[in-house]
Amino acid sequence: MKELLKLPEGTHTVILGVGDLNGIMRGKRIPATNWETICNNGNALSAALFAVDMTCDIWDTPFVNMGNGYPDCHIFPINQPVAIPWEPGVAITFARAETTDHKPVPIDPRNALLNQVERAKSMGFDFQVGTEVEFFLLDPETGKPRDQGIQVYSLDRAAELEHVIGPIRQQINECGIPIEQSNPEYAAGQVEVNVRYGEAVQSADRLVMFRSLVKQLALAHGYQATFMAKPFFEESGSGFHCHYSVLKNGKNIFSDNGKLSQTGRFFVGGLQKRMAESAICGSATVNGFRRRQPYTFCPVNTTWGVDNRTVGIRIIEGSDSATRVEKRDGGADCNPYLLLAADIAAGLDGIENKMEPSEITTGDGYADSEAGAIPTSLSEAIELAQKSEWLKNILGDHLWELVIQQSERELDFFNNQVTPMETERYQGNF
Repeated sequence: MKELLKLPEGTHTVILGVGDLNGIMRGKRIPATNWETICNNGNALSAALFAVDMTCDIWDTPFVNMGNGYPDCHIFPINQPVAIPWEPGVAITFARAETTDHKPVPIDPRNALLNQVERAKSMGFDFQVGTEVEFFLLDPETGKPRDQGIQVYSLDRAAELEHVIGPIRQQINECGIPIEQSNPEYAAGQVEVNVRYGEAVQSADRLVMFRSLVKQLALAHGYQATFMAKPFFEESGSGFHCHYSVLKNGKNIFSDNGKLSQTGRFFVGGLQKRMAESAICGSATVNGFRRRQPYTFCPVNTTWGVDNRTVGIRIIEGSDSATRVEKRDGGADCNPYLLLAADIAAGLDGIENKMEPSEITTGDGYADSEAGAIPTSLSEAIELAQKSEWLKNILGDHLWELVIQQSERELDFFNNQVTPMETERYQGNF
């Protein structure tokens, strides 16, 4: 009999979910009367949830297809359920998935991260990851921000949005996701929220749940929240920044008296080597790569520097506990399991093989003509991922193929459209 996780008092319904191919939380609502059965036997649902795009379109894949009938997997709760403050009697928890014969689901992105965390543990390393995620709050009817103009860090703008951002901070904190702070970001309607560091898989789980809860809370307060990477071409896009540190025997080995250690340098070198070919893990959509433009605080190359927001890899120094490596290229629409798996794998390679990074950038990272470029289009990211045996090994054959298939389908979809802008520009002039 598996451990029975205790429900909060007064719970009548439990939300049990996993992160799908795109890091979107999907699952079921379960009566509390069935909770013991779920803890012991899991909850059955189609493994196809790991093979759908963000619109829930499905296609035949090697693991789930018409030929095998889109078989079940089972999901099991892994965390103590916590009450949802805005839904009395409803609790929520995260789950893990396994096949009907109790094996890992080959196309579950979470397993790719678990594998790299286990690799790190075999080296005596415990990865800690803090996250920053940006998103837009929009009017549901117009799809536009209600506020106007860039007011980054503005406390006046923060006060205007507090009726919705306050509950997001406070109530999501109550759901077990430790929010450190929030602020208006570099576009109208844009907000950034920082989530406190945690173990790598835990941090990825938190982001998946965070995005789901933010969308629910925003709607309850009259807004549409979107984690779309680039909702408005003329405005700053929404990123997902990951802050990495590594503990060994309880000590942060990225720090040498508050400065980046040699081990930290090797980690940076590993990240640089794989940033381009793993770019598809930072966003799988056409829109996600529209965000990657020079001078938008989104990196377009593999430069690195200390406290420099123009580079791809930013080093934060200070105390031994605070010294860390911030990787800045991921989009808010990313699957965090894929991104963290690729980053940790690349960094571990760097440490194992003593990869020195490039020369440090002390000025404008966008102007560094010697820096290694990273993809600024989905087509380029697909091509590099297809050629990468390294990425195929990190993700596994089935998941690697599925990730590429989805992005190819996205690219084909957009390449086979005539947009309203094209019609407006060309129809009357030719």
